[in-house]
Amino acid sequence: MSRRFQRRWQKMKKKDIAAIEALLRSHERWCMNACSRYLNRRSERDSVWLLKNRAGDIAALIIRSRLSLLPVLAAGEQSIPPPYFLQGLLGLVPVHSLQGRKEDMAIMEAALEKVGLHAEEKLDYDLMCIDHPPSGFHTPCAEVTFRKPDSADMDALAALHAAYEQEEVLPATAEFSAASSRMNIERIFAKEQLYVAEMNGRLIGKINTNAAAFTRCQVGGVYVLPEYRGRGIARRMAGEFITGLVAQGKDISLFVKKTNAAARRVYQRIGFEILGDYQINYY
Repeated sequence: MSRRFQRRWQKMKKKDIAAIEALLRSHERWCMNACSRYLNRRSERDSVWLLKNRAGDIAALIIRSRLSLLPVLAAGEQSIPPPYFLQGLLGLVPVHSLQGRKEDMAIMEAALEKVGLHAEEKLDYDLMCIDHPPSGFHTPCAEVTFRKPDSADMDALAALHAAYEQEEVLPATAEFSAASSRMNIERIFAKEQLYVAEMNGRLIGKINTNAAAFTRCQVGGVYVLPEYRGRGIARRMAGEFITGLVAQGKDISLFVKKTNAAARRVYQRIGFEILGDYQINYY
């Protein structure tokens, strides 16, 4: 008599790498952030767990990156067994966020609740992409210069980034840390691509990449000071920046809050399409 097949979560092994990367590549448009976290994982603090089906194919992944969990489910996967391994893991490393496309999040969220993990805040986003040069962004912006920043701009960049984090990033229950924000923008300056808008010697806007995967990069950190909005500055800045990224051979992804109607219009006007729904839960 054959033994009953049991679906169990397993920690990634070297023999699984090719299959994991094949799944991630096939899902890259929808899970670019998870792909980036996987490629940049650090063995001492990050881990990958997988779930196989009866045929031995990978049906689901959970990527733990720092204090975040990022699920990726194969097409057609409708249910997963609760990840009970997290009960022991959570005793050692807390979870700050769970994030992914909405379909995967609904399944994973229900599984996490079975092990006692309940979200304090949930944010909904549009997942967007563009796989060609942007258009419709050549709006006249009198007296505004768009350029790459240099080290002399760091204090001004830090101020812009702090305002961006407080307005767009921090959960309602989180406390802003100026020191952490400064470290974040210094890391972005050192490792990512940045573009700024300047008017009369003052930096008034910024945009940057914040992740890279197999064939795509992710854009984020888009911010224009409130008193300069409504002039087409964000559209021009984003259009020029993304034109440069596409010229480097990259396709572009991003996610934007559904409540941020102005930003959604900016991206759609330059050619982004909405792929679906993205969600971040904070714990």
